[in-house]
Amino acid sequence: MLNLPNNFKESLEDFNKFAQSLKKGAENLASINEIKVGQTEKDLVFQDGKRKLYRYKQRERKVCPVPTLVVYALVNRFTMLDLQPNRSLIRNLLDNGQDVYIIDWGYADRMDRFMTMEDYIDGFINDCVDFIREEHKLEAINLLGVCQGGTFSAIYASLYPQKVKNFIPIVTPVDFDTKDSLLNVWASSFDADLMVDAYGNIPGDMMNNAYMMLQPFTLSVQKYINMVNIMEDLEKLGDFLRMETWIFDSPDQAGETLRQFLKEIYQGNKLVKGEFTLGGRKVDLKNITMPVLNVYAEFDTLVPPVSSKALAKHIGSKDIQELTYPVGHIGMFVSGKTQKTLAPKIAEWINKRV
Repeated sequence: MLNLPNNFKESLEDFNKFAQSLKKGAENLASINEIKVGQTEKDLVFQDGKRKLYRYKQRERKVCPVPTLVVYALVNRFTMLDLQPNRSLIRNLLDNGQDVYIIDWGYADRMDRFMTMEDYIDGFINDCVDFIREEHKLEAINLLGVCQGGTFSAIYASLYPQKVKNFIPIVTPVDFDTKDSLLNVWASSFDADLMVDAYGNIPGDMMNNAYMMLQPFTLSVQKYINMVNIMEDLEKLGDFLRMETWIFDSPDQAGETLRQFLKEIYQGNKLVKGEFTLGGRKVDLKNITMPVLNVYAEFDTLVPPVSSKALAKHIGSKDIQELTYPVGHIGMFVSGKTQKTLAPKIAEWINKRV
């Protein structure tokens, strides 16, 4: 009988365990027919071309009398806020008695190439706010903006402060003059004119690849190595695939909007300088006098905390609070550290101010 060294036996056992795990993982992959995200029930209540406004179905009897409009970024999809039932900011807000609307920007195509920030902010956001105000017979509603959607919302709130009851920016960049994020460093050198003139609309895959290059090994290699370790667990595999589905659901970006956002907001940092104009009107952040709850992530590599925290220095509100979590940009919405407390804290803050 062949005598094998103990370390060889252990390695062989480890290999056999790995092979069995991989086999089970392959079976799990083959058994999954459809990956669903954004499953919380909602109704389409308003539409303008590709752009839609949804209202989520209420889940509690006692509902806040002032509804909240959620404005997500143009990059990727709003389904990050409702990735799955047990990781859903939207569902948690509903379970805490909030009346929630959300904007779906749709997928930009060649017809949208010349859309500007004015079209998105002065146009559709304002139309949605007016629709909700009229529907509820209110002068003002709550506005919750996420990432770039938070920047758009800050611009909106400064132009139409009378229509915004409370403002909740989440992981929102405001001051772009920072080197705390590699994205800010890169953006400072982008030739926006060349990129937009060459592509028209900027491909979503191109944007995604740029984000992945911020952490190339972690986001392009390591996560797939780690996937092998969880493939035999069908639930964990489903969680992984839902995230992948969201990541690669990347709409193209309207060329003129991206040109304006890169040159004036990122590179010119005109928003905090008080030099940005929209539709011929100066955007003065001091006009944001309504209560503000600023939520940011301590380990955010896309929107560094310093960029979000700067909001307090530039707005006119005397009622501003900050809420922070030890998570990254996406972790703010899917991390177990935020699921039980983020939505309740937002809801409690809103309820005290309506």
